[in-house]
Amino acid sequence: MATVIIQKRKGKTGRTSYGVYYKDPFTTRRKYFKTYYRLKDARRAASWLRDLIDNGEFVEIEKSRRRPHLLTYSEVCGALRRKWESRRSLSPKTLSDYRYWLAKTEREFGEKLFFELTHDDIDTYRGKVEEIWSKVTANRHLFVIKQACKAAVAHRAAFTDPAADIPYFSEKDHQRNRFIYPNELWNLLRVSRKIKAKYLPSLICLGAEHGASKQEALSLTEDDVNFDFMVRGSIRFFRTKNNRERTEFLMPETKREMMTWLKHRDWMRKRKKISSNGSKLIFCHLDGSPILRFDAAWRKACSLAGIENFHFHDLRHTFCSNMLTAGANLKDIKDMIGHDDIAMTDRYAHLDLSRKLLLQERLAEHYSTGRLSREDIGKMEQEIRVSARKKAK
Repeated sequence: MATVIIQKRKGKTGRTSYGVYYKDPFTTRRKYFKTYYRLKDARRAASWLRDLIDNGEFVEIEKSRRRPHLLTYSEVCGALRRKWESRRSLSPKTLSDYRYWLAKTEREFGEKLFFELTHDDIDTYRGKVEEIWSKVTANRHLFVIKQACKAAVAHRAAFTDPAADIPYFSEKDHQRNRFIYPNELWNLLRVSRKIKAKYLPSLICLGAEHGASKQEALSLTEDDVNFDFMVRGSIRFFRTKNNRERTEFLMPETKREMMTWLKHRDWMRKRKKISSNGSKLIFCHLDGSPILRFDAAWRKACSLAGIENFHFHDLRHTFCSNMLTAGANLKDIKDMIGHDDIAMTDRYAHLDLSRKLLLQERLAEHYSTGRLSREDIGKMEQEIRVSARKKAK
């Protein structure tokens, strides 16, 4: 086994450091590797050195002794942002999310030199985010940190990836399964009409009657909706998350609310003498600029309706669950909501008590077809006796 030594020493300023030395197995000479200011970092480096020497990988030792480029975490993040912006495959929404999470991590590690960033620093930060927010949020932050670490290795700001062996939290326990029943939905729709954001009822209908996500709804244009198609009207959705397109007939309530919103929008433009910038977006401000968020209006509507812990995305769960209760199967729901596989649809479609009751009633009806009354049984026995007497004669 390789010989690796950790030597404790104290500098002129009184600061303690730990020098790591190893014994060259060919020359038997003692060689200096690196100095660390924390004992656990020195121990980790010593363990890593032993593995390299035992496996004969001296090239990796020499690489790690080279002086890294003195780039801060923020500088590496800047290079990473430019890389993301140059990738055409990333949607604007995804790019915006990546930037947001990266900016959060910069507040923690921004001015720190990247080669000083350790496994424990990242693991501690991950635990802190999980404790304050959730495992899902912690995983988002860890994702961008892992990307930054890979970029740092590529730019020689670090020679090893400190986040490589840090696992993601399991999100199984945090999967959303919230949905509402028809009476709750109509109550939510009723109170939403009283809110200043007059487009909100349309968005609620799109989510509950068509299973539209926030991105699908807010990106709808006038070319995607035809109110006169075969009387009922048609609507086309495009989901940037999986590049899937789906076209459906317009549900009556959705059609009514969307036409009401467009009429109100055009009337307000004339009243306030605001001209549009030429945008064809259905959900936009009076000047044509896109509506990006409606969190305040949504929270107010849920509060007025007395619905707690309900997100806009839960309307997709509501759509799937109520479709199932109405008699659709998972294959139908999968095609209508635009999922890639039926396993995802199964997570969205929750079998509630009303659906179970419907199935139980059908089962009871099925069993009842084979059930005979006492009168029927008596008649059958009488017929058997008469038949037996005729045969005896």
